[in-house]
Amino acid sequence: MGLFNFLGAGTDINSGVSKYKADPQAVLLDVRTPPEYRSGHIEGSINIPLDKISTIDKKIKDKNTPLYVYCQSGARSRQAVSYLTQAGFVKAENIGGISRYKGKAMR
Repeated sequence: MGLFNFLGAGTDINSGVSKYKADPQAVLLDVRTPPEYRSGHIEGSINIPLDKISTIDKKIKDKNTPLYVYCQSGARSRQAVSYLTQAGFVKAENIGGISRYKGKAMR
């Protein structure tokens, strides 16, 4: 695995957002800091920063919930998905970084 893929650059946030929108049970999870989230996020996403990811079970009770996880570049979302998988969430997917998102960011 090259550095490019390691950082999450090989993922496609736009197709990930499309999958999220197609599944009414899915959650779009932004793991950036609150100031980053406030500066622009994808509509419908919830913000649980990477350093607070262990609190996710307070918001998401069902570990079968499809989770589409993003950050700025894909690196933090990769770490979050690793944690989520270890915590028993069976449908967590790193969709990469908002820096590659082609849609409108909400403020």
